[in-house]
Amino acid sequence: MTPPIICIVGKKKSGKTTFIEKLLPALRRLGISVGTVKHDAHSFEMDHEGKDSWRHRQAGAETVVVSSPSQVAVIKSVESEMWLNELAEEFFSDRQLIIVEGYYLSDYPKIEVHRADAHQHPLCDVQNETEKKLMAVVSDTAVNTGRPIFGLEEAGEVATYIARQHLGWVHNGMWGGN
Repeated sequence: MTPPIICIVGKKKSGKTTFIEKLLPALRRLGISVGTVKHDAHSFEMDHEGKDSWRHRQAGAETVVVSSPSQVAVIKSVESEMWLNELAEEFFSDRQLIIVEGYYLSDYPKIEVHRADAHQHPLCDVQNETEKKLMAVVSDTAVNTGRPIFGLEEAGEVATYIARQHLGWVHNGMWGGN
């Protein structure tokens, strides 16, 4: 079964990565197994020149797996960017939740991070929040939305909100009918 996907979106330099760094431990404290996806609009390299995995790719391998007793990494050439649902099915079936940084244009639920000193207006407001599937906003200022608003330091509250909205966590801190 594919776990729920929640996109953390926001304009450049809004604090998305910083907020995710706070949100992940809060989700883990609730006992939630989490995977993440970071969208990169550009090509990236994980393999470093001279490493065995790099040498394997240079020799023609289209998929390279590096495995150890505690980790596994996959480097796979693809013809086109994989969709979020494909990534979820392929790599995250053993997790309860996927937190994605980016993918504002996707059809998945979103939490927007907005900082007033970085941008005057957020990406989402009352005009487009339903269309964009906005769940909540994390901000240091009032935002024109009908969705819940959390402060930048309220990662624990956001984790609880996610657990209740998407994972069947009930108000007394117990897991519901899942």
